Amino acid sequence: MRRIAVLGSTGSIGKSTLDVVRNFPDKFRVVGLSTNSNIELLDKQIKEFRPLFACVTDMAAGKRLRACSGSNTRFFAGEEGLQEMVQEREIEKVVLAISGSCALMPLLKAIESNKDIALANKEALVMAGPIIMNEARKKKIKIIPVDSEQSAIWQCLDAEDRAELKNIHLTASGGPLRQSGKKAFKNISIGSVLRHPRWKMGRKITVDSATLMNKGLEVLEAMFLFNVPSDKIKVVIHPEAIIHSMVEFIDGVILAQLSVADMRIPIQYALSYPERLSNKTAGTVDFYKLGRLNFERPNFKRFPCLGLAYRAAQELGTMPCVLNAANEVSVAEFLKGRLDFVSIPKVIEKVLGRHHNINRPRLSDVLGADSWAREESCRVIASLN
Repeated sequence: MRRIAVLGSTGSIGKSTLDVVRNFPDKFRVVGLSTNSNIELLDKQIKEFRPLFACVTDMAAGKRLRACSGSNTRFFAGEEGLQEMVQEREIEKVVLAISGSCALMPLLKAIESNKDIALANKEALVMAGPIIMNEARKKKIKIIPVDSEQSAIWQCLDAEDRAELKNIHLTASGGPLRQSGKKAFKNISIGSVLRHPRWKMGRKITVDSATLMNKGLEVLEAMFLFNVPSDKIKVVIHPEAIIHSMVEFIDGVILAQLSVADMRIPIQYALSYPERLSNKTAGTVDFYKLGRLNFERPNFKRFPCLGLAYRAAQELGTMPCVLNAANEVSVAEFLKGRLDFVSIPKVIEKVLGRHHNINRPRLSDVLGADSWAREESCRVIASLN
């Protein structure tokens, strides 16, 4: 039985992970759970799974949970508490389902503590991919991707000679605005942006899907996960979201991974690898009902965030970190109604243009660039209002 900790257990990926555990109680035991502030749901999860450890990173919410909880679970609080929790010996594998840059330090601490990682967070790799992968190699830690696209690439590359790789074709559904004209973006509502046609995801990642920044972040993520340059990673719009990505080899053969759009499938494989377990709830592709699959080129003019991500991928250094930070700030301001949708890429571009890139950054350089980019993004946004 594999002992797992689910960081971000109250979010979309975290809840899907616990669905997988419910289907295989003889295979997995939840020994750790965490949330930022959703203590009502976390309390229910603690009562159901009885983990050894739980963490609430919002200090005030954590105090309220401790006051009302009667469990024997050991509680941790705050960002430092989360880093402490992932080092506990009883944890074998960490499911990193926290959204955003706050996942970086828990990820590094988990690797340092020799935990295998099921990675559902892309921002940490975007910020510090070379540092993370180097530490994982040193510790001989497996980082198994959970995102459907990265899982597809990982499965297609399994046992293949990387020297024979020609291109990675990273598929994208196109998001909720795929068929909207650019003129419609100016006054688009938050509700319209958050209506994704294929996936049920958190608010931040759904906005990233609408701008195609999510795909740009995945380009950077794939570069670091698979040690592939950005010019070998091609984005293709595939609205049915049945092919989750493809790998093309030098002889012209292309391997693709297909499944229904259900995150429990890649989560389950990340937990069970190298074993494949029965699909009990997610369903399968019915080709007779499907009929056809469609593919389109991404429109870089309508979705400039994708081009900005490729720019950061070519320059590397601290540029990907700055891209991520500027995007996080811009999306947060959009969701608060303080920045319009079309200004998201404008802010990111201005911040990238003002950054003095640091090649081969250390962790302190990454953290410094992240802090600078957030402050600079706020200054840029203030100048637009």
